[in-house]
Amino acid sequence: MTAKDPALTALAQGWCALSLLHGRIEAHIERALQARHDLSVREYSLLDVLSRQHDDEGGHLQMKQVADAVVLSQSATTRLVTRLENRGLLERYLCPTDRRGIYTNVTEAGLELLEKARPTNDTALREALDQAAANPELAPLVRAVEILKVPVSA
Repeated sequence: MTAKDPALTALAQGWCALSLLHGRIEAHIERALQARHDLSVREYSLLDVLSRQHDDEGGHLQMKQVADAVVLSQSATTRLVTRLENRGLLERYLCPTDRRGIYTNVTEAGLELLEKARPTNDTALREALDQAAANPELAPLVRAVEILKVPVSA
């Protein structure tokens, strides 16, 4: 393959379109969450992921799993957890079976904020997708997003 290869060029253009769609959606949701709930997209995502934990076997996530779920490095995730903990939205505690492990749970205040922010997130996502669908280059990607069913843990 060379730089002038049409397949490579089409692949690069597809990747650019996907990146553009992601950026537009994230920016639109970010503005809405910040304006209405003083939350960033990453903060919302972290609260959402952690709110899905449960007390059954394997129900609590390790920091690496949390980092993967919110698409951040472990160090960035730890800083994000600390910020939300300082706001009273998260709390950390030692794993009862392995004193080396630390779990993070969403507090009642965090759950309340998440429930208030969820409709804002969902509405902003729908608005961003509708706006992107008007762009002929992005419309096929919007359709793909709308039919894609991926488990949250993926």
